[in-house]
Amino acid sequence: MMATLRKWISPRLSIQGKIFIAFGLLTLLSIVSVTSLVYMNMRETIKQNAITSVSDSIRQADESLNVMLREIDRLNTVAVTNENTVIDTILSPNEEISYEWFQEQKRITEFLSGLIDYKPYISRIAVIGLNGKVFFSGSPWIDRTFLDTQAMDYMLRNGERHAYFKRSGTKDAISVGRVIRYNRETIGVVMVDLNYEFIRNTYGVKPTADSTLYVLDEQMELVYQSESAPSELSPSMTELIYSQPEAMGQEEATGQEEATEQSINGKSYIVVTRHSHYTGWTTRALVPLDSLLSESVRVRNLMIEVSAIVMLVVLIGALQMSSRTTLNIRRLKTMMMRVKDGNLDFPRTEIDTKDEIGELYSVFTGMVDELKRLMEGIRISEQEKREAELTALQAQIRPHFLYNSLNTIKYLAKLNGVPNIEEVSGSLVELMRGVLGNANEYLTVREELDYVSCYVAVVKYRFMEPVPVHIQVEDDTLLECMMPKLTLQPIVENALMHGLGTSNSGGFVLIRVYGENGDLNIDIMDNGKGMTREQMDGLLAGQGDVPPSRFSSMGVRNVHERIVRMYGEMYGIKLYSEQGLYTKVEIRIPRMSSSGPEAKEVG
Repeated sequence: MMATLRKWISPRLSIQGKIFIAFGLLTLLSIVSVTSLVYMNMRETIKQNAITSVSDSIRQADESLNVMLREIDRLNTVAVTNENTVIDTILSPNEEISYEWFQEQKRITEFLSGLIDYKPYISRIAVIGLNGKVFFSGSPWIDRTFLDTQAMDYMLRNGERHAYFKRSGTKDAISVGRVIRYNRETIGVVMVDLNYEFIRNTYGVKPTADSTLYVLDEQMELVYQSESAPSELSPSMTELIYSQPEAMGQEEATGQEEATEQSINGKSYIVVTRHSHYTGWTTRALVPLDSLLSESVRVRNLMIEVSAIVMLVVLIGALQMSSRTTLNIRRLKTMMMRVKDGNLDFPRTEIDTKDEIGELYSVFTGMVDELKRLMEGIRISEQEKREAELTALQAQIRPHFLYNSLNTIKYLAKLNGVPNIEEVSGSLVELMRGVLGNANEYLTVREELDYVSCYVAVVKYRFMEPVPVHIQVEDDTLLECMMPKLTLQPIVENALMHGLGTSNSGGFVLIRVYGENGDLNIDIMDNGKGMTREQMDGLLAGQGDVPPSRFSSMGVRNVHERIVRMYGEMYGIKLYSEQGLYTKVEIRIPRMSSSGPEAKEVG
């Protein structure tokens, strides 16, 4: 089973394996690419959403705090500018435990209580005079010992407009103070405590369970930290939390957020920082990336599982598809292997698809049929060859027997004084010796003219009157030029048999040999009945009722085609004739001497 599967999917053994692996790799690449893009995009989206959410929450917390602080600043302003109730009471010479002192305390306490009524975010308002007088409304209790505290010193130094100070004690609070002046001299401080629970609720930003948020004042002292903040910080974490905003590339008093991704102790965080231009406080949120992206990791694992299932389904589908695609190829291969083994009559499995495989099957079956036909033709040719060899063996005996018989007839005619029989039999022997005994394809003009003379000597006795055949040679050197064998005899036979006829008296045949423009020209002319243009065209085209030569089976058209095939289109036979007057056949071939190189066919 495994061997069969390995053979199917191996890229070195089968097309199916190549298709399967290519499809599988393409699918794997597509799934990995899509999954990676989706996952990375999801990660970036989660990070950007977290940054946006934290930034919006910090900004809303700052704005809520600023609203409360602006209200507290308004209360401070009302208190420090109230001369009748606040300033006069501080400057009053009345001592404690006196009726006047009780009246003053009651009046200022009612005034302070009226300022903070219905304001649950304010836990206490106090007026502290530098002369030791202390008045307050709310809790916790405060007395003149506050004059010697760090908070009092900070407010005197920074309370020209407003000063923010986080005090620690039995109950944390944010104190907002402002100095009270009279005649340009500081006489005390108005201090309002902001409920710390309000700070805790306002800055309760938790995008994840282990994210932390820190609020720092202008002196980079801790104002607030999340309950999830670690009790002990590493040096790198401390440096990050308590660093000035400028160190992180943010200008002071911009009121804008900055978000960066930083690695602290091998753990990645998204750090969102906002600097408030109103309070001067800096808010930093640290969101661990691993917990922020925990959901994306779960989705990633789910995507991997789904991708694996999809990949498995695709591979099974690819295996089935490649198997179906290559089924006809395997069938065709089986048929080819049978042909390779010599079985041309194999059972054929029809492949009727219209694709390339179907066309290949059609070509292959056609090739097999053609191969069968050729092999049958070869078998028949071999049989005919054996028969021809037997016939050739018989033909080798007949010419010798015929030569001997004709020589015997010639000898008897000579003994009996019959010269015409002696002439005919001698000429016939020479003709047959030239045709059957001479294997050369080329003869000299002299030899070809001798064959024509022998032929005329044989056929002249068919005519009522002898037909003179005149031969004119312009230059005797032309007689040694080479020309194709049996070129003149068919033309002369046609002139005698069809041009003049057996009963035509006064006829003659003229054979003229001459040279022209470096070529050999031979004209054969008779004064017979002539031909029409249609008859001449039919003679060269092989049409009409003119049979081939009875002696050589070589017609005029065949002579023309031989010359054209040997020497080219510019050579061959031309016919000139007028009915009732003459017919002239002009033969033109290249001039080649018998001592020159052997002639070769052109074409």
